[in-house]
Amino acid sequence: MDEYQSAEETAFVVDDVSTIIKDAVEGTIGASAYQHNRVNQWTSSVVESSLNQLTKLGKPFKYIVTCVILQKNGAGLHTASSCFWDNTVDGSCTVRWENKTTYCIVSVFGLAI
Repeated sequence: MDEYQSAEETAFVVDDVSTIIKDAVEGTIGASAYQHNRVNQWTSSVVESSLNQLTKLGKPFKYIVTCVILQKNGAGLHTASSCFWDNTVDGSCTVRWENKTTYCIVSVFGLAI
């Protein structure tokens, strides 16, 4: 990491990451109705698009991106995550997005290099 970079230039900014995730999901699924045969394509596209935009930020992080897409049908979904890291430099962001027929939950973990 360049010692002359400011803290803001090297920080994990949740608002920036959240915007990237929302744009990726909206651009991939948008107003489309849930279609089981397209879910694999959608999840791959959301993850790849998010990762592509995150790397363009040029910040010193390794990223982990996960995406879960499920149909709105009353079924429950419970998730949890736990991380052992340095809270001063590492970060995470989870976004829940939905339209009339679909839920999409995307998590990004940023690990400082």
